[in-house]
Amino acid sequence: MASLKFLARIVVAWVAALCVLMVVWSALGWNRGDLPWIFTLAWFVGVLVALARGVTHLYRVRVIAGRIDAETVSNRQRRRVEVAYPADEAFAIAEEVIRELPNVQQVSGARGGLQLRAVIRVPAEPNRRRARAQWQAAIDRATNVSATITPGDGSSSVMFVCEPDSGAWTDWFNPDGGTSLELAETLVRAMTQRLSERRNRERADARQTKMEKELTAAQLGLLQAQVEPHFLYNTLASAQELVRTDPARADRMLGHLIDYLRRSLPRTDGSLSTLGEELERSTAWLEIMKLRMGERLAVHTDVPENALKVPMPSMMLQTLVENAIKHGLEPKPGGGGIWIRAGVDGSGLSLTVADDGLGFRSDGAGTGIGLKNLRERLRLMYGSTATFSIGNNFPHGVAATITLPATGAADHA
Repeated sequence: MASLKFLARIVVAWVAALCVLMVVWSALGWNRGDLPWIFTLAWFVGVLVALARGVTHLYRVRVIAGRIDAETVSNRQRRRVEVAYPADEAFAIAEEVIRELPNVQQVSGARGGLQLRAVIRVPAEPNRRRARAQWQAAIDRATNVSATITPGDGSSSVMFVCEPDSGAWTDWFNPDGGTSLELAETLVRAMTQRLSERRNRERADARQTKMEKELTAAQLGLLQAQVEPHFLYNTLASAQELVRTDPARADRMLGHLIDYLRRSLPRTDGSLSTLGEELERSTAWLEIMKLRMGERLAVHTDVPENALKVPMPSMMLQTLVENAIKHGLEPKPGGGGIWIRAGVDGSGLSLTVADDGLGFRSDGAGTGIGLKNLRERLRLMYGSTATFSIGNNFPHGVAATITLPATGAADHA
């Protein structure tokens, strides 16, 4: 029904135009009588062209909007988009959207007045004859696009208006073929997409900021754990006592302490360490503990040569070694052994630290901060591609295993 009304409106407009022409012709007294046949023919051709364009207009409107009604068939379209940003940011987004329209010309804006204007003009085909191109340009009018930003309380709205570059009365005679409707829908989609991309970037930045804060907190905890004060005090006290009773052992202890402290300096560039470097650090620490514990501590290392250059975060191996000694072997009468094993295959690195100490203790010894820090660093640096597991070591003690992917942490940051 809406389609018939639209086409009938075109016919009525052209009939009214013919009546006006006849009245003017009679009033001027030119060749009293009927209009010359050339005028009648021109009128008839104009009606046919207008109806043809009307049918094309209705077809495109149905394709674009999916419906035909008074709103969609209009040559002049307006759309409002709510923007959850201040007016100046909404202005910038709307300007970007308008400048990306096809065949856009004469883009101008008044940032102070929060208004934008542009002209859409389809260029004539290069191989089209000049007379035909001029006739087609007269029918295919340019389309004006404007955007008005209305500020609100922390937000704003953008009103897009698309209309032919001609008077409103011409809409009765010459439908625009759905051009204004298509531009209006394009502007809304483009604006919505820009806003969605902006929100996604903001959410990604927020997640990145949160992860950076968490990583910074984990790194601060790492720095605090790199040189434990009690370990340092106890080692120096033991060295002081050995200086009087066994200077040679005291010298070895201080040498291992210096080696451990040198290797425990934090990396300023934030780069990964290697398993070889971490093993050297832990070995220096274990040598100190062997001097303090004597025969109560046995160290077993099984790390293949091809695993020594595999990258890994610093201090993770040291954390597992310290846990094994402090909570498993040192409080155990008679001490025990600690095993450090590693393996490398196509999937990455597997590193295990096991002991035959007291195992999981019911007295709640230890705060678990070191292992919590280790898990958090693995999550932040590798995501779900790295794992950490800890469990009972048969027949006694605890075994902790870290698995790292073959790819570096930078792929998951």
